[in-house]
Amino acid sequence: MRATIQLCTYNRAALLERVLDACFEQTAPEDSYEVVLVNDGSTDDTAAVIARARSRATCAFTVIDQQNAGLARGRNVGIARATGERIIFIDDDVLPLPTFVAEHLRSHGRAPTAIVRGGAINVENFDDLPPPIWSWKNYSGNFFWTTNVSVPTATIREIGGFNESFAEYGWEDIDVGLRLRFADVRAVFNPRALAYHFKPQPRSGDVEKMERQARAQARTAVTLSALHPHWRTYLATGENPVQRAIHAALRAIGVQERLRRRVAAMAGDRPLDAAEMRAVRRMLAGAYFEELERAIQKRDAS
Repeated sequence: MRATIQLCTYNRAALLERVLDACFEQTAPEDSYEVVLVNDGSTDDTAAVIARARSRATCAFTVIDQQNAGLARGRNVGIARATGERIIFIDDDVLPLPTFVAEHLRSHGRAPTAIVRGGAINVENFDDLPPPIWSWKNYSGNFFWTTNVSVPTATIREIGGFNESFAEYGWEDIDVGLRLRFADVRAVFNPRALAYHFKPQPRSGDVEKMERQARAQARTAVTLSALHPHWRTYLATGENPVQRAIHAALRAIGVQERLRRRVAAMAGDRPLDAAEMRAVRRMLAGAYFEELERAIQKRDAS
């Protein structure tokens, strides 16, 4: 088996059917790749989606059901079941193009030991897709971004897979990327290994969840910094004197509280306009750094 597409899912039944169909509709020979899906304790219609997908699968299709344990654990379960020489990580909101697997394998043929980073085009829905042409506006600087990245399976196993101490949202793929980088694994970029990434316009009803994610990401940022006390980590997470001082000053003069009141006034469940989205992003940044300080204090006191 030349490649494994590995993805984890949690309560994304509305998207998962399209994603799996796209994984099956590849130009690569059907016996050259497989799909390994980890269902991380979904409680929606995911089971029914998987049952229908089994009947349509054109390649080997493995499903592992587990109690909700988080993305890092799910990735490791998927890695353990992968039989492909290369493992291609995607998320359950990523729609691969038909040449997706073939392009990843083409890049690995030229750089056998490297990470292959594919391109992603952000879209608000899967029903009105733009032309499949990647541009720099969709560029991600992440060294290892599991929206669309592949690596030799032996390499990801050699570094120990994903660190399951990242039980909350955020940074688990950055941790893997840092370990690969420090192991001198290089990365190549292939914009033709392309996928669409579901990024709907934020709505006022989403803000509470967005704040929970921002605060969870702050707590896991402290985990990342402890594992990798390196300038890259301190810059990426904001755990550095400059960024911390700026946000402490903003809290001291009441900016965060004013932003919170403004965001709280965005009643109902409706799309956010550009000015509202700027306010939400600033409020989320403040919440992140507020939670980061709490997590640092907790770490330092232990």
